[in-house]
Amino acid sequence: MGASTEKTQTLKGAEWLIKESSPFETFIPEDYNEEQRMVKEMCNSFLDAEVLPVLDRIDKLEPGLMPSLIQKAGDQGLLGAAIPEEYGGLGKDFVTATLVNEGLGGGFSFSVGVSAHTGIGTLPILYFGTPEQKQKYIPKLATGEWKGSYGLTEPNSGSDALGAKTTAKLSADGKYYLLNGQKCWITNGGFADIYTVFAKIDGDKFSAFIVERGFEGFTQGPEEHKMGIKGSSTVQLYFQDCKVPVENLLGEIGKGHVIAFNILNIGRLKLCAAALGGAKRAATTSIEYARTREQFKTPIANFGAIKHKLAEMAIRIWTAESALYRATKWIDDKEVSLAAAGKPFNESVLGAAEEYAIECAILKVYGSEMLDFVVDEGVQIHGGNGFSDEYIISKAYRDSRINRIYEGTNEINRLLTVDMVLKRAMKGRLDIMGPAMAVSKELMSIPDFGSGEETPFAREKKAIQNFKKAILLTAGAAAQKLMMKLEQEQEILMHIADMAIVTYVAESALLRAWKLVDQRGESAAAFELDMMRTFLYDAADSVNKSGKDAINAFADGDEQRMMLLGLKRFTKAEPFNSKEARRRISEKLIIDNKYPQ
Repeated sequence: MGASTEKTQTLKGAEWLIKESSPFETFIPEDYNEEQRMVKEMCNSFLDAEVLPVLDRIDKLEPGLMPSLIQKAGDQGLLGAAIPEEYGGLGKDFVTATLVNEGLGGGFSFSVGVSAHTGIGTLPILYFGTPEQKQKYIPKLATGEWKGSYGLTEPNSGSDALGAKTTAKLSADGKYYLLNGQKCWITNGGFADIYTVFAKIDGDKFSAFIVERGFEGFTQGPEEHKMGIKGSSTVQLYFQDCKVPVENLLGEIGKGHVIAFNILNIGRLKLCAAALGGAKRAATTSIEYARTREQFKTPIANFGAIKHKLAEMAIRIWTAESALYRATKWIDDKEVSLAAAGKPFNESVLGAAEEYAIECAILKVYGSEMLDFVVDEGVQIHGGNGFSDEYIISKAYRDSRINRIYEGTNEINRLLTVDMVLKRAMKGRLDIMGPAMAVSKELMSIPDFGSGEETPFAREKKAIQNFKKAILLTAGAAAQKLMMKLEQEQEILMHIADMAIVTYVAESALLRAWKLVDQRGESAAAFELDMMRTFLYDAADSVNKSGKDAINAFADGDEQRMMLLGLKRFTKAEPFNSKEARRRISEKLIIDNKYPQ
């Protein structure tokens, strides 16, 4: 049978790979409540009124401008959505907090600054601080009175965070930790008031510290000149016997990695949200340009090549949004259930994020690459004008590129996606090998082509089931044959990760379209159906290509032939006129003159 047809209301992390999901138990963006819609609109209005009119000044790093904008966002409550009311925040649910990241995501360098402040600049203290630390720092971070930053990366340790060289040693009087070393690529570093800094106590105990601007022995370098996000403050930090009070140790000695890695889970999902907000604005910019730019006496929006681009932008944005909020609601629900079971606030949030760490890694990769595609095609639609600083799409293009690097490079996140699945399988948290063995047995049987479309979306549902079988077939065989050597075969792991990413996004798109058809009717959901079906049609080829590349890298002879035949069976796509579907998608975008928010 392969992938199980068992239904469950609350899937654990990565269980979508082996269990069926119901559209009626899946959260979609159309399910936002009225308050959530208002919060998102407030964020968009803030960008339009306060940020976009001063983009040039932001990019020139005008002294005091970015901190003042963060302060204004705090005055409107936009910095404290995820912070409990007892610390001056709004205490909103995880979905609402994620919507803030999306809503502010189209603000270029401002979005980077505010995301760093509300995420890595605030959350380490909120989740791991002592009651005294939280009371001292969080209320001022929640309002924007103090700005937050985060010091992890060093000149010789990026993805290998635990390779950091910065040290901390207890002073002779026992009152301070003396920090020595440097940090680089520190967002908000030029103006922040509070920094979470990682160092090794006695050279080996990786730990975190709360460092305030003004601490003796703490200095910063000049602003970096970057390819993009030019208005985001980025400096190096220097510590020369920097005196950090012992009460500013954050968390436990030697447990700094727990803080760093847990914060990254949330950060990866929130990066996808910000990328989504930026992509929607970039798509609208491109649609508006295509409607007004004329060549050969007609708007270029009338050309099939341009329509294809606009439609593909919309498809990738819509599918990313579907995948993002599906996982966001899972995290929200898990947080609520952990809190109901008596877990404190920080353990509830972090436990929920850890449960869906695999999905967070997937979203980081897909969201960042989706935005890169959208802005790249946006420049192409603008032609030569897209290469001019006079057009905002050029800024969007430059600013997008960093997203594939920070919050863990996309390569690291691809490797983590498969690594976490295999480790959970080994620990008994996820039954992967059982379904994988079932798929192997299925290859020896006569294919079951079914009896036609007896239920709604039977064809699309079958395609998703088969994609999952393709993953189980490939990953199961690779793990069985290579065993412990698999972790050294990064190319194979990345191919399997790409299969998983496409499949998770495809299923999320199907569930959303299915639920919309149930709510609105098929004709009213035609736009979404076209996007879902076009994505699934292309996904079959994508899963097939990644599967072939993985299989050919570790199998040969009869085993290889058998697996390739199975992969071909599981990635067979029914004929579909994607050209006409894309034309229908683009025509709606052109009529509306925007990507639908």
